[in-house]
Amino acid sequence: QVQLVESGGGLVQPGGSLRLSCAASGSISSIYVMGWYRQAPGKQRELVAAITSDGNTNYADSAKGRFTISRDNAKNTVDLQMNSLKPEDTDVYYCNADLLVKVYWGQGTQVTVSS
Repeated sequence: QVQLVESGGGLVQPGGSLRLSCAASGSISSIYVMGWYRQAPGKQRELVAAITSDGNTNYADSAKGRFTISRDNAKNTVDLQMNSLKPEDTDVYYCNADLLVKVYWGQGTQVTVSS
């Protein structure tokens, strides 16, 4: 079993920054992809950014140029630096770890962008 613990969400004004962090622990041999997803009430969970174990990244169009995902393979952590935040970035953000044999999710952290 793998546990993902997220931190760093909160309330920020438009144009501000937040950094989300996620730490994986438990029975981990190797994590192929780690990423961040977002979900609004009643909507499907969607990718924000993901990073493979060798550093290849993938961003949603809405995140490109504003968000940066980074990963520490030794510590099994993944961070999402979010800059120039907009009200439309408001959502619950979920950490994701893909071990190929199984995918794990964190409990979610609320990000609210509002003045």
